[in-house]
Amino acid sequence: MKDKIFEVLQRIGRSFMLPIAILPVAGLLLGLGSSFTNETTIATYHLGKILGDGTILHALLVIMNKVGSAVFDNLPLLFAVGVAIGMAKKEKEVAALSAVIAYFVMNISISGMLEINGKILEDVLSGTIASVCGINTLQMGVFGGIIVGLGVAALHNRFHKIQLPNALSFFAGSRFVPIISTIVYMFMGILLYFVWPVVQNGIYAL
Repeated sequence: MKDKIFEVLQRIGRSFMLPIAILPVAGLLLGLGSSFTNETTIATYHLGKILGDGTILHALLVIMNKVGSAVFDNLPLLFAVGVAIGMAKKEKEVAALSAVIAYFVMNISISGMLEINGKILEDVLSGTIASVCGINTLQMGVFGGIIVGLGVAALHNRFHKIQLPNALSFFAGSRFVPIISTIVYMFMGILLYFVWPVVQNGIYAL
């Protein structure tokens, strides 16, 4: 039992390495881009002719800054996909697709609950709600991605070989994984609407 738990924890740790591996490069792009497009830096070192607005290097650095920011802004989604791939035993591409679907479904469900209860305008300014890929949802950060990745991987490993009656055989096997992930994470989003604020308040208190 102890060895099995340790093995699972090892797999979880290894699955985190996939999205984490991109962070140094993203950080470098973001750091260089933001540093060398800073007006104070350019003025202090008299680099206006090389890095000033309108130069080729300035345009390149602005793009580098935006690319680095894009990675950090979408870390939850990257963790959802990376963890699902790392934890899936077979047909990892199906797990990856299911994780993307589940991530959007979960956030849309949370957004729907917020809208129904009229809390979006109330909480946006307090920082408890954030825009994720254009969806107003609870601010869960990478925790939301990890919740999706682990859950989808578990569903994938359980159902990727499922057999259905002949009339539904088209949806059997790996095709069933995105379907069950969508249903489960619709309800998971509704559940997290009630549960996550409590967790969030605990994190803020710490």
